[in-house]
Amino acid sequence: MLKDHDSSAIVAVSNLDRARAFYGDTLGLEREDQGGEEGVIVYKTGATRLTVYRSEFAGTNRANAVVWGVGGDLDSIVAALEAKGAAFEHYPDIGRLEGNVHRAGDAKLAWLKDPDGNILHINSF
Repeated sequence: MLKDHDSSAIVAVSNLDRARAFYGDTLGLEREDQGGEEGVIVYKTGATRLTVYRSEFAGTNRANAVVWGVGGDLDSIVAALEAKGAAFEHYPDIGRLEGNVHRAGDAKLAWLKDPDGNILHINSF
Protein backbone atom coordinates (compact mmCIF):
# COMPACT_ATOMS: atom_id res chain seq x y z
CA MET A 1 0.00 0.00 0.00
CA LEU A 2 2.69 2.57 0.97
CA LYS A 3 5.83 0.83 -0.32
CA ASP A 4 5.96 2.85 -3.54
CA HIS A 5 5.52 6.24 -1.90
CA ASP A 6 8.11 8.56 -0.37
CA SER A 7 8.07 9.34 3.32
CA SER A 8 9.47 12.32 5.15
CA ALA A 9 10.25 13.42 8.67
CA ILE A 10 8.25 15.86 10.77
CA VAL A 11 9.64 17.56 13.89
CA ALA A 12 7.78 19.53 16.54
CA VAL A 13 9.42 22.74 17.80
CA SER A 14 8.38 25.35 20.33
CA ASN A 15 9.82 28.42 18.59
CA LEU A 16 9.87 28.74 14.78
CA ASP A 17 12.44 31.55 14.71
CA ARG A 18 14.89 29.50 16.78
CA ALA A 19 14.15 26.42 14.67
CA ARG A 20 14.65 28.42 11.45
CA ALA A 21 18.10 29.49 12.65
CA PHE A 22 19.08 25.94 13.63
CA TYR A 23 17.70 24.00 10.66
CA GLY A 24 18.53 26.68 8.08
CA ASP A 25 21.76 28.22 9.35
CA THR A 26 23.36 25.52 11.50
CA LEU A 27 22.29 22.44 9.49
CA GLY A 28 22.32 24.30 6.18
CA LEU A 29 18.93 23.03 5.00
CA GLU A 30 17.24 24.90 2.16
CA ARG A 31 13.80 26.19 2.96
CA GLU A 32 11.34 24.96 0.38
CA ASP A 33 8.10 26.42 1.60
CA GLN A 34 8.26 30.20 1.41
CA GLY A 35 4.58 31.00 1.98
CA GLY A 36 2.91 27.97 3.37
CA GLU A 37 0.82 27.34 6.41
CA GLU A 38 1.39 29.45 9.50
CA GLY A 39 3.43 27.60 12.11
CA VAL A 40 5.06 25.27 9.55
CA ILE A 41 8.40 25.37 7.73
CA VAL A 42 9.34 22.83 5.07
CA TYR A 43 12.98 22.15 4.20
CA LYS A 44 14.43 20.25 1.27
CA THR A 45 16.83 17.53 2.38
CA GLY A 46 18.12 15.32 -0.42
CA ALA A 47 15.16 13.90 -2.32
CA THR A 48 12.85 14.28 0.69
CA ARG A 49 11.35 16.96 2.87
CA LEU A 50 11.64 17.79 6.55
CA THR A 51 8.62 19.52 8.03
CA VAL A 52 9.17 21.61 11.16
CA TYR A 53 6.02 22.75 12.96
CA ARG A 54 5.16 24.61 16.13
CA SER A 55 3.70 22.41 18.88
CA GLU A 56 3.28 22.48 22.63
CA PHE A 57 4.71 18.94 22.64
CA ALA A 58 8.07 19.93 21.12
CA GLY A 59 11.06 17.98 22.39
CA THR A 60 9.05 15.27 24.15
CA ASN A 61 10.27 12.46 21.87
CA ARG A 62 13.17 10.66 23.55
CA ALA A 63 14.21 8.73 20.44
CA ASN A 64 15.62 9.68 17.04
CA ALA A 65 13.35 12.18 15.30
CA VAL A 66 15.27 12.52 12.02
CA VAL A 67 17.97 10.33 10.46
CA TRP A 68 20.34 11.23 7.63
CA GLY A 69 22.38 8.54 5.85
CA VAL A 70 25.35 10.51 4.52
CA GLY A 71 27.80 7.77 3.51
CA GLY A 72 31.44 8.82 3.42
CA ASP A 73 30.60 12.47 4.10
CA LEU A 74 29.94 11.87 7.81
CA ASP A 75 33.30 13.09 9.15
CA SER A 76 33.24 16.30 7.10
CA ILE A 77 29.62 16.99 8.03
CA VAL A 78 30.34 16.49 11.73
CA ALA A 79 33.38 18.80 11.44
CA ALA A 80 31.30 21.48 9.69
CA LEU A 81 28.59 21.24 12.36
CA GLU A 82 31.21 21.41 15.12
CA ALA A 83 32.55 24.60 13.51
CA LYS A 84 29.03 26.07 13.71
CA GLY A 85 28.87 25.27 17.42
CA ALA A 86 26.65 22.17 17.28
CA ALA A 87 26.85 20.06 20.43
CA PHE A 88 26.90 16.30 19.91
CA GLU A 89 25.44 13.59 22.09
CA HIS A 90 27.58 10.69 23.29
CA TYR A 91 26.21 7.24 24.01
CA PRO A 92 28.87 5.13 25.79
CA ASP A 93 27.17 1.83 25.01
CA ILE A 94 27.39 2.35 21.24
CA GLY A 95 30.74 1.45 19.69
CA ARG A 96 33.83 3.46 20.51
CA LEU A 97 33.83 7.22 20.56
CA GLU A 98 36.37 9.16 18.46
CA GLY A 99 35.72 12.86 18.95
CA ASN A 100 32.00 13.22 18.31
CA VAL A 101 31.73 10.16 16.06
CA HIS A 102 30.82 6.72 17.34
CA ARG A 103 32.36 3.83 15.44
CA ALA A 104 30.65 0.46 15.53
CA GLY A 105 32.27 -1.96 13.11
CA ASP A 106 32.21 -0.28 9.70
CA ALA A 107 29.47 2.14 10.76
CA LYS A 108 30.03 5.73 11.81
CA LEU A 109 27.28 7.38 13.87
CA ALA A 110 26.69 10.82 15.34
CA TRP A 111 23.81 12.43 17.23
CA LEU A 112 22.92 16.01 18.05
CA LYS A 113 19.85 17.76 19.38
CA ASP A 114 17.95 20.71 18.00
CA PRO A 115 17.12 23.59 20.37
CA ASP A 116 14.01 21.73 21.62
CA GLY A 117 15.90 18.53 22.37
CA ASN A 118 14.74 16.57 19.31
CA ILE A 119 17.40 13.94 18.58
CA LEU A 120 18.91 14.12 15.09
CA HIS A 121 20.98 11.16 13.90
CA ILE A 122 23.62 11.14 11.19
CA ASN A 123 25.13 7.86 10.01
CA SER A 124 27.42 6.50 7.32
CA PHE A 125 24.82 4.13 5.82
